[in-house]
Amino acid sequence: MDASPTCPFCGIPQNTDDRRILLSNEHAFVIRDGYPVSEGHSLIIPRRHTASFFDLTPAEQEAMFLLLEQAKAELDQSLKPAGYNIGINDGPAAGQTVPHCHMHLIPRYDEPGKDPRGGVRWVVPERADYWSGA
Repeated sequence: MDASPTCPFCGIPQNTDDRRILLSNEHAFVIRDGYPVSEGHSLIIPRRHTASFFDLTPAEQEAMFLLLEQAKAELDQSLKPAGYNIGINDGPAAGQTVPHCHMHLIPRYDEPGKDPRGGVRWVVPERADYWSGA
């Protein structure tokens, strides 16, 4: 595994006592987000330090998707969310702040008075609302 000494994610799988790891496989692991936007917000992180999802091997990408399914199943059972947002911020222009690839699994819950339409489109707010003609 290529690791970066300054990366906040690289040291996690090397600490075998790290209780933050919820699920793992040969190429990736799952933790809860340190700054969650909703209860259960999780990160799927490849073990190898690389910034871009597109630089991962097919096996690493597949490992992340397998853990995504497992993490969703766990959240379905434990928290019973009404939906999910799944996303990867790939590159600084896309909002990536930690230069180690990671996938967000964000549980969404029914919230009275909140309109969830547009979902991930709100990363570009002026283009998100396409349905009201605004």
